[in-house]
Amino acid sequence: MNEPGEITVLLRRWRDGDDRALEQLVPHVYPHLRQVAASYLRRESNDHTLQPTALVNELYLKLLQQRKAAWDDRGHFYTFAAKLMRRILADHARSVSAGKRGGDLPHVPLSDEIPWVNVNSAGIIDVNRALDELEAVDPRKVRLVELRYFLGCTTAEAAELLDISTATVERDLTMVRSWLYSKIATP
Repeated sequence: MNEPGEITVLLRRWRDGDDRALEQLVPHVYPHLRQVAASYLRRESNDHTLQPTALVNELYLKLLQQRKAAWDDRGHFYTFAAKLMRRILADHARSVSAGKRGGDLPHVPLSDEIPWVNVNSAGIIDVNRALDELEAVDPRKVRLVELRYFLGCTTAEAAELLDISTATVERDLTMVRSWLYSKIATP
């Protein structure tokens, strides 16, 4: 039987009430989360109000609010982090949209695979709503979208974290992209 990794051990300690475990966990997960945030915001203009560090810091603040952290392993944690990152981006898009109505912001696709979703517009809010709707029917596909497009995992990483084959990941992503396109890109 494989021994749990350091991230899993820290997550379990945190779940069991060890508040210091989060402090010890952050240096292990921060670089990956920062890299993911940077990949979303890299194509933004220099005066964009949401920077990668701010996105990860917002994520960290939301993690601190979790009173009953019940993550079983790193896959569960990264899935949860992806969901929080999706919500943070949606909240940011709402505030930008409310302030500027999105008219003068450049188009920045969430991913090259779903270029019709602009992280600078209400489109990210539409994605959030659509994923909430899909979650009622197929939560695994939502986790997959969050891992792949919001957390920046590769197909292989997402397959490992969800304990499914890469073929299933690719098949599911093809279906979800089509579904999202029909929900968001078509009037």
